[in-house]
Amino acid sequence: MGSGSERTLSNEIEEDEDDLFDFDFRRPIAIVKEEAKVDMGSAQLQPGDHDKVYVAVGKNHWSMDALLWTLNNLTKPSTFVHLIHVFPEVRYIPTPLGNVPKGQVKTEMVEAYVNQVRMYRRGLLQKFLDTCSAFKVSADILLIESDLKAKAVLDLIPVLNIRKLVMGTPRSSLRNLRRGSPVAHGISKNAPDFCEVKLICEGKELVMTR
Repeated sequence: MGSGSERTLSNEIEEDEDDLFDFDFRRPIAIVKEEAKVDMGSAQLQPGDHDKVYVAVGKNHWSMDALLWTLNNLTKPSTFVHLIHVFPEVRYIPTPLGNVPKGQVKTEMVEAYVNQVRMYRRGLLQKFLDTCSAFKVSADILLIESDLKAKAVLDLIPVLNIRKLVMGTPRSSLRNLRRGSPVAHGISKNAPDFCEVKLICEGKELVMTR
């Protein structure tokens, strides 16, 4: 693939902070799928013995900050980390004539491009699994296809009964967070009371109020 195609693939899985908290409650949640996992032996425990922690991850570096904070502060041998990754639906296929709606190109081209996107995404997400493995913590990746990342995560909370959710945020968002912007407070305000939401910035937890 050429550099133009690589940039297009990168855009397919780009995790923008504004997109992550882009609230729109009109569309239902997409199907959740397991992409890959690392098992460090905790499968010998009974299902109820696992401490489950969910971490939203994407391309940006603050996702790794959130995961590292989680591994250092919230995990123990019985902990299972579920990595949540929301990715947009593929609507356009790159061609020599530019990006074309997928309904206007051959099925074979659509399938080939979707496979390329999937492999590219898997390569990016593998580093999160590798990090969990280095900490000897079992983990898997939950994929959600949705253009509304925040809504997808919020809808997932009651479906999976998520009790602990960790997300990273960039330093550039701190000023807005302290002013109580919808970007910062939206996820914690709309999350059910039973779900403890933690925002991590540069390795430190931000104290949020609802």
